[in-house]
Amino acid sequence: MACEAPSFSIYPISQATTATFSELYFRLTFLFFVERGSKRVLTSEGRELIGEEGDVFVFPPGSVVTMENRPRLDEGYRATGVSYSQDLIDLAAKYGENGASHHNPQLLKFEAKESAHILAAIRDGLSDEVLPNAVRTHRQLEPIIWLQSHGIYFQKSADQNLIGRVRQLIEADVTHSWQAAEVAQSLGMSQATMRRRLNEAGQGFAKILLFTRLERGLTLLQTTGNSITQIAYACGFKTPAHFSDAFKKRFDIRPKDIRIAAN
Repeated sequence: MACEAPSFSIYPISQATTATFSELYFRLTFLFFVERGSKRVLTSEGRELIGEEGDVFVFPPGSVVTMENRPRLDEGYRATGVSYSQDLIDLAAKYGENGASHHNPQLLKFEAKESAHILAAIRDGLSDEVLPNAVRTHRQLEPIIWLQSHGIYFQKSADQNLIGRVRQLIEADVTHSWQAAEVAQSLGMSQATMRRRLNEAGQGFAKILLFTRLERGLTLLQTTGNSITQIAYACGFKTPAHFSDAFKKRFDIRPKDIRIAAN
């Protein structure tokens, strides 16, 4: 019998120059393992977190942060990102010590060696496809429980907010020409109600659509060798120039400069 899809995804992240990315939204639980350089995070509550090599950031679902990746001189920035589905997080709560649901980003200061061991366990849980599904699930849980034992708290199940639900639809196919009426119908509400509730939350539909596409573009720039032209079309932009201009307007850096070290 074929194995089910894993409940998490791994993203190898690299960046050549320092850049700051504002209003990044995390729909799922997301971990960053800083492997080279450092990362500065400013939370929506105004807290500043600075992680060095070996440290681990944990972002709960719904986090909105400003993030600055700082490369090591002449060696760039490197990290590994891991996103977890909520069902796996909830299952881990039954096996490990965990506190109340945590709604704020957290930073765990680690020695690089211990961080590497946890990351290796995560990769093992993804790669060994010959194991029975039940065994693979336990393998996937081990790193979460490991982090819980070090005082990291993961957010337990909660109803996803409207912004998260809209983003989930868009993320499923960022190349689709999404319209507000279509999204509202998919969510079982009128377009007027959806627009009103999104505006009350501080983000209109057009902004969510654009930001979701740009953040997918940022991920592809950092995790693949795809050309900017390929990335632009893969993120639903009509032309590479449109993608580049929108990216520069939001992040104050050109897409190509993410991969080119500053002089």
